[in-house]
Amino acid sequence: MNSSALATAVAGSPVFGALNRIWRIFATALSFSLFGIGGLILGLLVFPLMALLSPNPAVLRRRAQYTVHLSFRLFLEFMCRVGVMSYSIDGLERLRKPGQLIIANHPSLIDVVALIAFLPDSCCVVKGALTRNPFTRGPVRAAGYVLNLDSVDFIDQCCEVLARGQSLVIFPEGTRSTPGVRPSLRRGTANIALRSGCPLRPVIIHCEPSTLTKGLPWYAVPKSRFHVSLRVDPEITVRPYLEAHANTSRAARQLTSDLQDYLWREGQGARPAAKIN
Repeated sequence: MNSSALATAVAGSPVFGALNRIWRIFATALSFSLFGIGGLILGLLVFPLMALLSPNPAVLRRRAQYTVHLSFRLFLEFMCRVGVMSYSIDGLERLRKPGQLIIANHPSLIDVVALIAFLPDSCCVVKGALTRNPFTRGPVRAAGYVLNLDSVDFIDQCCEVLARGQSLVIFPEGTRSTPGVRPSLRRGTANIALRSGCPLRPVIIHCEPSTLTKGLPWYAVPKSRFHVSLRVDPEITVRPYLEAHANTSRAARQLTSDLQDYLWREGQGARPAAKIN
């Protein structure tokens, strides 16, 4: 038996499979531990030091956002190097265009990290619960991320982000989707797009094998490392919705319905993506 055949036989053995799974459980635990420790270090040391050196709130916010971007990119690369996951992205040049309203489906816990890792100058809509989590509170506040609240202020804050030329990342579902269950979208995303007049830039995320989904514990790792693919689609303009409806309420309702259909349809099927890692 040559060395190639021997390697294939060993890799396919039950013992190797069991050891590989144990390693990935350990590596996943290590990854999330480092994520939490990193959040504490950023919140307790890095961002307070930045605040002393950058008294201008706008400058501090942009520097904090860039720091979060770099941290997420390092975290993504670490998870790849230890064999937990791999990733790919198709359409990076579209994603990097400034001042976009970026929307994405939300199949796994890693989606936010994967997106922000490729956006050096962006703001993100996040759950209010993250401001009460000691590991995420510091980065969320320093970066000036917008809290996902159903209020007029929420819409205004999102429009302000776009007006100052930054991209805004939002997951219209508001939470991770349940596999096989059609998502239900709030009208907030549509109202932001209609109010700002900003086109929507869809990003379709697939995670194969499915993991880190809603209701699934972190240690329920798949049989092989998972692959996250991001596909950046052409933008969706909102002008036709404004022209077709007499008021923004009807336009928002129709746009929300169309976005819901779009994210559900595209999120169910996978397309090849340009491999990065």
